[in-house]
Amino acid sequence: MKTQRLTTEENQQFYRTMVTIAAPIAIQSLIGTSLNMVDTMMIGSLGAESIAAVGIANRIFFLFILFVFGGFSGMSIFTSQFWGQKDLKNIHRVQGIMLTFGFLVSGLFMVLALLFPRQIMQIFIDDPQVISLGVSYMRIIAWSYPLTAMTFAYSYASRSVHRTKLPMAASMVALSLNTFLNFCLIYGNFGFPKWGVAGAATATVISRTIEMALLIGVIYLRKGHPLAASRKEMRDYDMDMVKRVVKTTAPVFVNEATWALGVTVYYIAYGFLGTEAVAVVQICYVVSDFFQSLFMGIGNAAAVMIGNQIGAGKESLAYEYGVKFLRMSFILSILIGAALHLSRGGIVQFYSLDMETKASLMKALAVVAVFQLPKMFSFVMIVGVLRSGGDTRYCMIIDMVGVWVIGVPLAFISTLVWHLPVHWVLVCVFFEEILKGLITIPRFLSKRWVNNVIREGFE
Repeated sequence: MKTQRLTTEENQQFYRTMVTIAAPIAIQSLIGTSLNMVDTMMIGSLGAESIAAVGIANRIFFLFILFVFGGFSGMSIFTSQFWGQKDLKNIHRVQGIMLTFGFLVSGLFMVLALLFPRQIMQIFIDDPQVISLGVSYMRIIAWSYPLTAMTFAYSYASRSVHRTKLPMAASMVALSLNTFLNFCLIYGNFGFPKWGVAGAATATVISRTIEMALLIGVIYLRKGHPLAASRKEMRDYDMDMVKRVVKTTAPVFVNEATWALGVTVYYIAYGFLGTEAVAVVQICYVVSDFFQSLFMGIGNAAAVMIGNQIGAGKESLAYEYGVKFLRMSFILSILIGAALHLSRGGIVQFYSLDMETKASLMKALAVVAVFQLPKMFSFVMIVGVLRSGGDTRYCMIIDMVGVWVIGVPLAFISTLVWHLPVHWVLVCVFFEEILKGLITIPRFLSKRWVNNVIREGFE
């Protein structure tokens, strides 16, 4: 595969398409993380125990989201490449596989959260008050899992076919509603009951229901929408197609599942540092997600655009797209990290924490800011570039080694052996991101990741 430089017209087309796809996804991600941030800030006024309880309870939701993301991300390789050929018939088939997968995974996690909430909380912490609050939150939030799975299935498919504004609009409505309901149900305003963390969970379930209804409703009401498939069209896949999709998707699913489990195990290590440390980490992750929203758009735009070009048989153009996306992520991650570092003082003041916990949070946010570059570069590289070419097995190995060989051992050594404060524990945990970024660059340059997964075997 020969490398080709983009012409002026191709450059203009690249940026037009990128903005069309990336901007709504970035805004949607920003809305989603803002929803979490609003939850954390409002719950933060109830104290560190409430923040820790919701943070730990949401580890199950985090696991669920990463499981779903792993499956949908792998299947989106096919929908993106099929869209490069404008093959709606096979896009609808993959859509059906996505929905089936989403229902199975969400059902499993819903049952776990409803039947074993106390046992799950006890894995992470032994504070009775935190456990009690977490149980009440988890038993309500579990009902949002199937709703979220359906929303994600249609959102990921929408990205592949360049229809990104509708998921963004649905998320905006959900954020607005969730914020209002939080204000009502956490504090008991406007005559609503004062439910605390249970109120936050209830608000999320209601807003997720509205988001799903809006997204799917408009898709089927809007004439000519490429995803408005009938049940018959979505069930038209056979086992041969399932096997082909699973072969490419399985490494992505295993990748995300093992990575999510590893990050969840980190919380067990943080739990040894106490309730305040868990609260600090929870806030850091929410703030980090907020600042990283732009990269969700860039990473997903990379996956769609590169996948489209590979599906259309333009492998050399796909490689040049990858170069541009990686350069962009490198520069922007430095700027975003600087912005986070400069704004951390104002962020800390939003939370009702004692002075010692606030000081710890300031240091932890500084660590998060410094590691924006390696984290976001490796994210765009793995999720946006390498996976779009079907190089899923390599990505799986890199992520699994990063978390389980480097991150998890360092998390427990730094807490139980070295007895480091929480911000230094985060340094140890994030160290894997530097190694992943360095290791994946030669893989990208080799061009071995560029594979057309739909070239043969589909009608």
